[in-house]
Amino acid sequence: MPGSPQSRTGRPPVQRAVKRPAAPGPVHENPVLRLYHRLRRAWDRPLTAYYLISGGSALITVLGLVMVYSASQITALQLSLPGSYFFRKQFLAALIGAGLLVAAMRMPVKLHRALAYPILAGAVFLMILVQVPGIGVAVNGNQNWISLGGSFQIQPSEFGKLALVLWGADLLARKQDRRLLTQWKHMLVPLVPAAFMLLGLIMIGGDMGTAIILTAILFGLLWLAGAPTRLFAGVLSIAVLLGFILIKTSPNRMARLNCLGATDPGPGDACWQAVHGIYALASGGLFGSGLGASVEKWGQLPEAHTDFIFAVTGEELGLAGTLSVLALFAALGYAGIRVAGRTEDPFVRYAAGGVTTWITAQAVINIGAVLGLLPIAGVPLPLFSYGGSALLPTMFAIGLLIAFARDEPGARAALALRQPRFGRKRGAGGTGSKRSPRSWNTMRRRASAARSSGER
Repeated sequence: MPGSPQSRTGRPPVQRAVKRPAAPGPVHENPVLRLYHRLRRAWDRPLTAYYLISGGSALITVLGLVMVYSASQITALQLSLPGSYFFRKQFLAALIGAGLLVAAMRMPVKLHRALAYPILAGAVFLMILVQVPGIGVAVNGNQNWISLGGSFQIQPSEFGKLALVLWGADLLARKQDRRLLTQWKHMLVPLVPAAFMLLGLIMIGGDMGTAIILTAILFGLLWLAGAPTRLFAGVLSIAVLLGFILIKTSPNRMARLNCLGATDPGPGDACWQAVHGIYALASGGLFGSGLGASVEKWGQLPEAHTDFIFAVTGEELGLAGTLSVLALFAALGYAGIRVAGRTEDPFVRYAAGGVTTWITAQAVINIGAVLGLLPIAGVPLPLFSYGGSALLPTMFAIGLLIAFARDEPGARAALALRQPRFGRKRGAGGTGSKRSPRSWNTMRRRASAARSSGER
């Protein structure tokens, strides 16, 4: 062809392919950023709150049993009791509490609301009964106990926390359904008077620590109900004023307030407990002296297995152990806030928020007192310290949170898709039969669809 280059053989030259630029390699994402994205995807899964509440509460309870056994041995021997005495009582309470947790977890929301008034009436009746001479028992100067015979006692004020949460949540939910919460009278009455009645019954016995927890629950419910700032500030001002008067008129409470940040027991060993709690934490180091090797529990630290069990944990398990406990409570608090924020049911929102406020506020007050940042209020660490009266209502409240977490958007469907990987399908007559290939493939398709959507 004229004008076109020809090779020596008379054929046109072979056209060589033009080299394309090399494709860019995979972009290496920052490991920290990749971990952040993984954690965020894990938080967004429908069953995250369910696993955090059930797993976190179980770990706290089991670790609490171990630490109760370790911290209470010396106290039991000093009282001429077997070394495992307090552990056995706490283990029995944990078994009963586990039954209450499962029952609360399986109850429908309607039954929870129906139990609100009976639990409130029962708690008020028992708290009145505490003040009857011959029935009420005084412990450490506070008359808040009822003897059940032998060594078993019950503290009705602990059940008052559960009663206020359930009754307050039901009351606010019914008022929200009728659009009455926009009026400040309906928001405060009868919630605040009933809470003040419970607080008065508790303060008659002298237990200011439990009164602080009930006040925190009340403020949590008002906050969730959308109380105006001026209304919230007014109720808070009244509570602070009453608290100041109660502290100022009590030499014991003033002495506890004066022990904030103390590093020396002071005259008359007034700050003995607070200072030795700091000593226990300081001697633990990074990984502790070893389980059972605490020195402070040998008579130096009062209430080592109840109010100051966190100090013994720091001494025996070190900073790693205390941070683990803090992480478990933080996860529990996060899961409770998530349940309260994602639900459409007002009762579930108020109840979940009330329970979360109760557990987190009590944990902060107990740990803050051990660290010397807050006055010693005499409240146990939830699910961790020794005390069946505190453990039973707390485990019932955890069952409430688990029940609410199962009803989160997507959680019920994710739980329904979970199928056993092994085992045989039950037949109609009760005998086992092998699963057909068609049903097995159907189950595999459902499982893969659930994984692709992020629901597990």
